[in-house]
Amino acid sequence: MRRKRCLKFPALALALLLCLSLAACGSGQGTVDGNPPEETENATPVTDAGTEDAAVMENTEAEDTQAAIEFSVEAPGEGPASRSAVVAPEGVPMVTLNNGVQMPRLGLGTQIQSLERDDSPEGRALLNETSRQSVVAALQAGYRHLDTAHGYNNETGVGQGIIDSGVPREEIWLTSKLWPNEYGEGVTMEAIDAMLERLQTDYIDLLYLHHPAGDYVGAWKDLQEAYRQGKVRALGISNFDNWPEAYHAIVDDMEIKPQVLQIECHPFAQRQETRALAAENNIQIECWYPLGHADERLLNADTLEAIAAAHGKSVVQIILRWHMQEGFSAVPGSTNPAHIQENIDIFDFELTDAEIEQIRAMNQGEEGRYFNLNYEQMGAFFTTPFGG
Repeated sequence: MRRKRCLKFPALALALLLCLSLAACGSGQGTVDGNPPEETENATPVTDAGTEDAAVMENTEAEDTQAAIEFSVEAPGEGPASRSAVVAPEGVPMVTLNNGVQMPRLGLGTQIQSLERDDSPEGRALLNETSRQSVVAALQAGYRHLDTAHGYNNETGVGQGIIDSGVPREEIWLTSKLWPNEYGEGVTMEAIDAMLERLQTDYIDLLYLHHPAGDYVGAWKDLQEAYRQGKVRALGISNFDNWPEAYHAIVDDMEIKPQVLQIECHPFAQRQETRALAAENNIQIECWYPLGHADERLLNADTLEAIAAAHGKSVVQIILRWHMQEGFSAVPGSTNPAHIQENIDIFDFELTDAEIEQIRAMNQGEEGRYFNLNYEQMGAFFTTPFGG
């Protein structure tokens, strides 16, 4: 059941595409090691409500819930986002973010679609049609989490796919990202309104700063205002793990803390230090490149093939199931309806503790990463505008 996947990058666009916070590769992620699998993540202990012990436990749970949202106690505004009613299909785990909002932990990444088309008007038209079809296929397969970005040039197709799927907008967790040339007080708010227009919606569930470049502090101030207005339900930072100065400027100094940190994470690069840092601030980890850039060394690894054979699953499904049991959110991408379906068919089995440890042993640390850009050297690159 092994599936081999690969991508082809236009040579002139390679630097730009590798700098994007990729949603996923292949046919196409906040926890530290030891996080319980999703089946126990939000479980409520069974107790006798008539006993003093039950009352004590209820009080403890209330204290834990309060601790979980201490960084962003201000709920999203009473604007359009208040209509949201996201409920994941049976089996797909939800995570409660540090502002109390719930997000499905498995989604469709749409960055891969932008790797398949050029940046000409004709190419963007084809790109948006491919993205539309992928979104329709994913929503019909049961996905309720979509990940796109202005940098992918496919928000129009994603928005149209939502409409064409027939799934009500309020039942879908929609994520997008702002490009650094859109950062700055006033500038970012205008960019958010333009993004809403491209997506044909009046709110976004999760909005990231795509890269730690440009005026990310000014941009975050506008994001906070958009959050208060109900245009956005949750705020995130993408690739900020690559520049600690920028990470701490947002996490330590801003009024509203991020709910999600999107990073490269897969069995070859398991990112323990970054995961521990996010856990300190109760920030959920979401993983791009969950399938390791479709690296054949990963997809053909003996360890994963043996585990896959034991469960009657593909290596890709084993990798994605590992992400879920580690507590991540993951957004694998695909344009193939069969692969889109395969990627979500991972909730009818569990990896054993021994299998989890075998996959953890595959970690190559920072050497296992495919993307580790020095933003201090390359920051100016990201302020270049591009086609919408």
